[in-house]
Amino acid sequence: MQQTCHTILLLASDPNHIDAARIAANCSDMACELEVLSNVDAALDWLDRARHGQLPCLVLMDLQLPKLDSWAVLRKMRLNHVTADLPVLVYSSEYTQADVLLSYQAGANSFIAKPQDEAQFLDLYGSQLSYWLTSARQQSVYATL
Repeated sequence: MQQTCHTILLLASDPNHIDAARIAANCSDMACELEVLSNVDAALDWLDRARHGQLPCLVLMDLQLPKLDSWAVLRKMRLNHVTADLPVLVYSSEYTQADVLLSYQAGANSFIAKPQDEAQFLDLYGSQLSYWLTSARQQSVYATL
């Protein structure tokens, strides 16, 4: 049976977050390709180009990106019929309850409190990738039935 390669779009600028996501993607039991972008323009351009090909099966977004309104990106994605159903996980190490609420109101599927410990962060990434990629694989199987 051929294994599907899943593309994951990571919107992050912290090198430690990016490294942890790469390690988690490499350790996943499913084939993953991690596309890392660190600014809103690149993210929106990438999503626009991807619409004409294959969209990512998951978007991981750091809430605390410099010069990026994560909620604006989410709203734009949710208003576009092509990207409206993409699973988006927002994460942050520093946040308020209002941040969590605004993330969900903007269209996040999940908000993750980023642990300070890098090993815990790696475990969290791995478990989230496993959950969401398994979900994407199941949806693709159901779509072919």
